[in-house]
Amino acid sequence: MSKIIQATVNDLPALVKWRVDVLCEVFRLSPDRDMTELAGANYDYYSRALQSGAHVACFAEENGRVVGCGGICLQEELPSPDNPSGKCAYLMNIYVCPQYRHGGIGEEIVRWLTRKARDLKITKIYLESTDKAKALYSSIGYREMFDYMLYDIDAE
Repeated sequence: MSKIIQATVNDLPALVKWRVDVLCEVFRLSPDRDMTELAGANYDYYSRALQSGAHVACFAEENGRVVGCGGICLQEELPSPDNPSGKCAYLMNIYVCPQYRHGGIGEEIVRWLTRKARDLKITKIYLESTDKAKALYSSIGYREMFDYMLYDIDAE
């Protein structure tokens, strides 16, 4: 079993490094791509959001080595019948080093973050998923949502 540790502002360099790793894998970016500007923007985001409580991030440790990460962006929307408090969380940046995958670490990260959101009385938690990870999220209690669309800013 991994040890899940909540990240703090003292972990900003590590958070940004892990975020860049996640982005490179998810977006299939070349390892040669200059990520300096995007890394800086993520540093600024984490700095603000961790201090204000708008983001909760964590690391998974295995034998004292960080092998995974994850986070939740805490948001507020207009209250509705399916979310009377208006509080919601976007689960994101779930990542486990390739050599540690399929050992339950991703599940531990997701469960830990989900509990954090629930402890904050958040009842609407959502995420985007790759096809490979959908079984993991489904096994924890997440279900697919079919009624969302994304605006394509480049379509104009």
